[in-house]
Amino acid sequence: MAGSDLTLREAMAGLAPGKRLMGLDLGEKTIGIATSDLTRAIATPIETIIRKKFTLDAARLTEIIAAEDIGLIVLGLPVNMDGSEGPRCQSTRSFARNFARLSPVPVVFWDERLSTAAVERMLIAADASRRKRDQVIDKLAAAWILQAALDSLR
Repeated sequence: MAGSDLTLREAMAGLAPGKRLMGLDLGEKTIGIATSDLTRAIATPIETIIRKKFTLDAARLTEIIAAEDIGLIVLGLPVNMDGSEGPRCQSTRSFARNFARLSPVPVVFWDERLSTAAVERMLIAADASRRKRDQVIDKLAAAWILQAALDSLR
């Protein structure tokens, strides 16, 4: 189901007990992935996919969805600071539409403004090297997006 069809609350109302959530930070070169715990309280970064082509990326996401018993995907939407949607939003929405053709797991969008910048500031404050930051920033941004969505439900 395409993300624009559902709000997070609507999607959660239809989510079976025991199903976990997956957060995605979709970049041009990578996809950061995080999952929730079974209580849907804590987001944990799990993987960064180096993007190759859609079918391969979607196949890896589908594997993770099955292995982690995912019932809902929270996909970061890179809205501009003024609230408008540019080419990156269009690309993200297109990804969601294409993925919806391959997976029954619903996708909802989450405004991800400043998520990557916030995670980068946190890593710099923790004195992580640039190389280390590059290795973890995408999956940490996915966790940031998913945690914000989880926190909004409380």
